[in-house]
Amino acid sequence: MYTNVAYLHNSVNDFIDLSKPLIVTSCGYYRIINMPFFTTERPTGRKDYQLLYIASGKAHFFFNGKEQIISEGNIILYRPDEPQKYFYRNIDKTEVYWVHFTGSEVESFLSRYELTPMKNVFYTGTSPDYLQLYRRMIQELQLCRPDYEELLSLTLHHIFLVIHRHLKEGRKTGSDIQTEIERATHFFNEHYNTSICIEDYAKARHISPCWFIRSFKQVVKMTPMQYILSLRMMNARSFLENTAYNISEIAEAVGYDNPLYFSRLFHKHTGLSPSEYRKLRTEDR
Repeated sequence: MYTNVAYLHNSVNDFIDLSKPLIVTSCGYYRIINMPFFTTERPTGRKDYQLLYIASGKAHFFFNGKEQIISEGNIILYRPDEPQKYFYRNIDKTEVYWVHFTGSEVESFLSRYELTPMKNVFYTGTSPDYLQLYRRMIQELQLCRPDYEELLSLTLHHIFLVIHRHLKEGRKTGSDIQTEIERATHFFNEHYNTSICIEDYAKARHISPCWFIRSFKQVVKMTPMQYILSLRMMNARSFLENTAYNISEIAEAVGYDNPLYFSRLFHKHTGLSPSEYRKLRTEDR
């Protein structure tokens, strides 16, 4: 089993602390590798709150004595004194991120973001945002740099916001669509400067290209290629404003082999040529 965990002030004990609105007390990551299963059982629960995110595979949880198999993309919320029983199996390829927290305004946060006391499990999608935010909390709690406790609470608050956004958008568009579009936008953000064929991307994801383009436009309000173009132009403007790269270098950096074609696209997108844009932005400083 691989673990990466961190505890506030190196204390493994759970506790109640109402001195601040939101306090992260511990967080970590579990991945089952060389053991058949890993079990957690707390008949009387804990004093604090716990939020688990199933990043991949599946996990087995028990609520009111009944087993529920939880797949990736779900979060599980436990409140104080709530009995906990769950296990992960090697065969299920389970990967889980978790955080324990306390504070004077926790219930206010949970209510605001629709994490109601009537439910333990919420489907929130497989956005890479969750992994990045959990990893940031683990690192901050391990390094204890200046202001880390405040940054921890802000990061957990960020997780609540991402969860709430997915819950609200999922109701409008459907959770499957929302998850697929989040995955696509993250891919495009990372690879916008490479050659991307939308049909090939959709086929690699085993989805219909027409369905993907229609769904993407429904959620993002533009087609996938318009979104990629907007990323390229936004980054081109940044290069023009903040670097001394020439037009050919910038064109290549944002994904165009032909600088003349890039210049025409840039003019169509901004109303200015790259040179005019750079001159204007320089004069404005």
